[in-house]
Amino acid sequence: MNSDDKLFLLDAYALIYRAYYAFIKIPRINSKGFNTSAILGFVNTLEEVLKKENPTHIGVAFDPAGPTFRHEAYEQYKAQREETPEAIRLSVPIIKDIIRCLLYTSDAADER
Repeated sequence: MNSDDKLFLLDAYALIYRAYYAFIKIPRINSKGFNTSAILGFVNTLEEVLKKENPTHIGVAFDPAGPTFRHEAYEQYKAQREETPEAIRLSVPIIKDIIRCLLYTSDAADER
């Protein structure tokens, strides 16, 4: 990276949850009855970052499945958190597909 490069790292689940709950009173439901609130909000945020900030590099991080080192360090980590809403669980694979389509170039795909 040179001094003109601009790197953005996005916390995917933070944005997904924020988007989902932003529309909680007026959820975005498609013609098939699927709640697209998390998808819409995430994509809007991603597009805003891409347009306004024009990053040369971007990374989108997802939490790994299962317990992490935080659970080992503090047994009660997220113990009080409610289960992930089904609309979010169903939206995550779609969001990952959107990220792949928007952010991967042929060069990046070759490096994987």
